[in-house]
Amino acid sequence: MALLVKICGLNSEDALDAALDAGADLVGFVFFPPSPRHLDVARARTLAARVGDRAGKVALTVDADDAQFDAIIAAIAPDMLQLHGHETPERVRAVKAAYGRPVMKALPIEQRSDLDAVQLYADVADRLLFDARAPRDATRPGGLGKPFDWTLLAGHETKLPFMLSGGLDAANLAEALAVTRARGVDVSSGVESAPGVKDLKKIRAFILAARGAAPAPITMNAL
Repeated sequence: MALLVKICGLNSEDALDAALDAGADLVGFVFFPPSPRHLDVARARTLAARVGDRAGKVALTVDADDAQFDAIIAAIAPDMLQLHGHETPERVRAVKAAYGRPVMKALPIEQRSDLDAVQLYADVADRLLFDARAPRDATRPGGLGKPFDWTLLAGHETKLPFMLSGGLDAANLAEALAVTRARGVDVSSGVESAPGVKDLKKIRAFILAARGAAPAPITMNAL
């Protein structure tokens, strides 16, 4: 199976086009005001309209309420919802049932015991995302450019597909995949020149590195 590649935190036409032209499988839009990548729904609608069927659209939220989800669904018709906050398994189940979209639940990883949470979401999420745990004083849970100890995932088995995130870039991607055997990768700060400012060359380089690890792109019906 080919590697699923997601470029997240896209907030400009140029960056979105670079991700699409380079062959990203998923493009992520962030709906979380503390993030430098945050989009309002009007801006997101404009960007999402450029995607067409070239990639899957992912809406990233953090402890969003139903009104926020309603607005996001109406604006961009996402193919997947990424829940990156403290959403309980019950909340994940409710969101999935209410909106009929696949749900990817992000889990922060710092030590091996953090993987115990996988079992809590195994029957309610469609996919997991393992990200580095944010520092206690952080204002957002992801996009901080810090990797976690990938060896924590070595030999870890889960029935759910998972994506790897946290501090990835074109230079360390091959090592990360060799250690974790992840079948999906998610990058945001690793393809930026400054927080929230995507670097077109870095986007292309990351996707090229990913395709070097797994040449064939993912088809939409595999999501």
